[in-house]
Amino acid sequence: MKNFARITGTGSYLPPKIVTNFDLEKTLDTSDEWITARTGIKERRIVTSESTCDLALEASLNALSMAEKKPEDIDLIILSTTTPDKIFPATATMLQNRLGASCPAFDLQAVCAGFVFAMSNAQQYIENGSAKNILVVGSETMSKIVDWTDRSTAILFADGAGAVVLSADKNTGIKHSKLYSDGNYLSSLHVNNNRINELGTIEMEGNEVFKIAVNKLSEVAEETLTDCNMTSENIDWMVPHQANIRIINAIAKRIKLPLDKVILTLDKHGNTSAASIPLALDVGVRDGRIKKGDTLLFEGIGGGFSWGSILTEF
Repeated sequence: MKNFARITGTGSYLPPKIVTNFDLEKTLDTSDEWITARTGIKERRIVTSESTCDLALEASLNALSMAEKKPEDIDLIILSTTTPDKIFPATATMLQNRLGASCPAFDLQAVCAGFVFAMSNAQQYIENGSAKNILVVGSETMSKIVDWTDRSTAILFADGAGAVVLSADKNTGIKHSKLYSDGNYLSSLHVNNNRINELGTIEMEGNEVFKIAVNKLSEVAEETLTDCNMTSENIDWMVPHQANIRIINAIAKRIKLPLDKVILTLDKHGNTSAASIPLALDVGVRDGRIKKGDTLLFEGIGGGFSWGSILTEF
């Protein structure tokens, strides 16, 4: 009998510095009203001196505490990030060291779809019996690759970390995962890195990204429901990548899911890339909306493009 990979703990961490839309008005040709209407974002958290690993550590400790697990109980760490602290070693190994764990650890990069990709990877390790407890983390310091003079991206991206502990369970857990990539869209959303030790900044074709995100995420949601013989009525909560409120609204409308069944943190968090889904999940769990036994749909899309979904019983 196969094991399921079940979420037994969630955790998150946000750096303390808050940058509001009113703050951005001072340096950009924009306004709180314009940003809110276009994106749904009101404020975001930005690091000062914190690293990607710093954020990941705090989120991981919170997830381990909820799961009632110690670092030595963890068999594998998968950390999804677009903003690693070093070219190498992997930020996951830095996290492993700071936690005091002794398991394998590696980074995974699929940008804003990273947490979904990491969860699907972890699912395979647990289902085939290679691991019993896996720490899956999404941690980002996106502010380090934002051009703060570019209104189209500076209003969107932010920093934070979220984590889950996945544990082997005989009865329930992840029921379905689906991953896609299409490299035809490389120029639509990317960061150039032309020189060693010289990071580029985010470049985005906003209108194209919007259309692709709505279409691909709606399609993968519909495919997931069909594969699982479900309708949106069977979903207790959708926990989407928090990129843009208009994208989320369009997806919910297409799959006939009421917005009051969607966990939204975009207004407070902004777009935290691979961290956005686990951040939103932790908010929903800790405020009591997400309960044991609920059916959850995660979905995200990131530059490349890469996209996917996870259907799980919490």
